[in-house]
Amino acid sequence: MKYYLLGIKGAGMSALAGILHDLGNTVVGYDDSTEYKFTLDGLEKRGITIYHDQSFTPDKDYMVCFSNAIKDAHPEIIRMKELGLKLIRYQDLIGSLTTRFETISVAGTHGKTTTSLMISNIMDEAFGCDYFVGDGRGHADPKNKLFILESCEYNKHFLEYYPETLVVTNIELEHTECYKDLDDIIYNFNLLANQTHEYLVLCGDDPNVRKIKCDKQVFYYGLDESNDLVAKNVEYSNEGTTFDAYFRGELYGTFSLNVFGKHMVLDSLAAIMVSILYNVDKKIVKEKLINFSGAVRRFNETKIGETIIIDDYAHHPTEIAATLDAAMQKYPDRGLIAVFLPNTYSRTRDFMDSFAEVFNGFDYSYIMDIKCDREDPADYPGVTSDSLIEKINHSSKISTETLNKLLKHRGQVICFMSCANISPVIEEFKKVLKR
Repeated sequence: MKYYLLGIKGAGMSALAGILHDLGNTVVGYDDSTEYKFTLDGLEKRGITIYHDQSFTPDKDYMVCFSNAIKDAHPEIIRMKELGLKLIRYQDLIGSLTTRFETISVAGTHGKTTTSLMISNIMDEAFGCDYFVGDGRGHADPKNKLFILESCEYNKHFLEYYPETLVVTNIELEHTECYKDLDDIIYNFNLLANQTHEYLVLCGDDPNVRKIKCDKQVFYYGLDESNDLVAKNVEYSNEGTTFDAYFRGELYGTFSLNVFGKHMVLDSLAAIMVSILYNVDKKIVKEKLINFSGAVRRFNETKIGETIIIDDYAHHPTEIAATLDAAMQKYPDRGLIAVFLPNTYSRTRDFMDSFAEVFNGFDYSYIMDIKCDREDPADYPGVTSDSLIEKINHSSKISTETLNKLLKHRGQVICFMSCANISPVIEEFKKVLKR
């Protein structure tokens, strides 16, 4: 098959491109953006050509797959329709892959990427597996039977998937531009659970996850004693985290992590529970977890002099709190500074107070102008980064042009956070810092 992928530099689309390429297909891409994104690494490694104009004309054998960042009025969509080519949305194409392989689907408001990658690392070592991870990583081998799939709830995409096993890390209010309220989100997670074929691996510490009801085999994990798999004797230090995992009252093993925060313990418990269900050698699980270094743009660290720069995908108040928690664990004696690029006006509006509360946990917070490609700011009057700054005790505005404000925080931990492309901001700050 031949595929022309529109919006190929997006995290999901780049992962899909890698999978299609690895399965022996011809893959060509298009993207509006010419700037560097971390997702380019896998695409360039495979030699996938990316166009930024209309100079590529696919022949009639190409299927055109487009991301949700590409709207119906986009010139490439219009041109492809005029050429009479078949168009398919990216979640529909991924959905077709779930029927081809035995799929382990990882869903949840937060922690999907890390949990998917942990499970992928373990399963790939144990059996060999294909995987689609939201940090831009995709891999496939036609000989593999297992497919680990990060499954996003945005616009109900995950309802196109039919997994054998479903992992749900948590459920919280998010994507308020797509869902009416929390009940609507829970309802759709429940739909996904009911179209899962065999196992449910659910975070039992989350009361919203506990609301999922279906007739599948359910295994709960968490820190609470009521779960099937429980982490006990958890020890947090600036070197990492260690805990004992008990499965249904019996000690399963002691595990160590070189990543930080309570959320990492929960994510690793999900991976351990899946490993138990698939009868993976315990030694493999321990080895892969202790050597786990994190996903791309999840608490990625750079040290320049005595200054620690953290690049994190956090964009929801709960995720920012998790980044703060991890930074406090690893650097308990350092000042913690936030630099936040808000993404979407709807999220900024609907979580304004929650954002303010979590940013008040930092020593100082810098907020950039809201970035959003899919919403019109005119539809959200009064929703600006300035309105958020007014609610944060110690905060101010920052931009790429005013990064010298951060120089007074030399020697501290500076956390750059956004689901938008904040990499150019970080690179510019590194230049400022070195100068």
